[in-house]
Amino acid sequence: MTTAPTPPTPQPPAVYPDLAGKVAVVTGGSRGIGAETGRALAAQGVAVCLVGRDRAALFSVAESIGKAGGRATGAVADVTDARALERLAERVARELGPVDIVAAFAGGQGAPVPALELGEDRWRQVLDSELTSAFLTLRTFLPGMVEQGRGSCLTMSSSAGRRPSGANLAYGVANAGLTMLTSQLATEVGPHGVRVNCLAPSSVRTERVARQMPPEIQRQVAAQHPLGRLGEPADVASAALFLASDAASWLTGLTIDVAGGRVTS
Repeated sequence: MTTAPTPPTPQPPAVYPDLAGKVAVVTGGSRGIGAETGRALAAQGVAVCLVGRDRAALFSVAESIGKAGGRATGAVADVTDARALERLAERVARELGPVDIVAAFAGGQGAPVPALELGEDRWRQVLDSELTSAFLTLRTFLPGMVEQGRGSCLTMSSSAGRRPSGANLAYGVANAGLTMLTSQLATEVGPHGVRVNCLAPSSVRTERVARQMPPEIQRQVAAQHPLGRLGEPADVASAALFLASDAASWLTGLTIDVAGGRVTS
């Protein structure tokens, strides 16, 4: 029986002292990359609000952060709903304080569908989930950051937004749009001391991928990457920490391929 590629031995995260005491909002925070990013931020002393639709999963992640000595809360919200985001912002301000970091990581609607079979409803649903959600999230929290004169925003694209892939067309288009959203916003808010950057992971072994992708397929996909393995949520979370911190204080408008070397030319 073949086995999936062995992930690397976890290493202690880098330490970013400037993050301690800050407040972060992480959408898509109930599992996968969002949950791991929430854990990584909390380990740096950041107070984290994890946002998603799965109440049980959100509060499980928040509880695990609390047991590890961090500070986190879960908030159930539909991030494609502007009014829900306004209520979320009011709650975060009341319970945690002004927001310094926003990680707009909700999404994950990349299931393959041939383009000629992609219906209008599905097209709109995917664009809302991937692109509109990020726009609305950043539009909600950026005014406070601009007023403060500081802040770091992160968006989550995908390698599917960098080159054609097996994901559905709407997903690729939405993720390509996220790179322009990031660049445009970075240009507009940069003069106010706010940075906006984008992460574009390739194949990451989230809980869902580990559960749904057979080990042999994992091996095949891993072999397509120069580093010879699938990514782990912690790989993306580590990049997010760096971009959120002052170590990246002169970086904005970037899309970084967290892709094991499998990037566009």
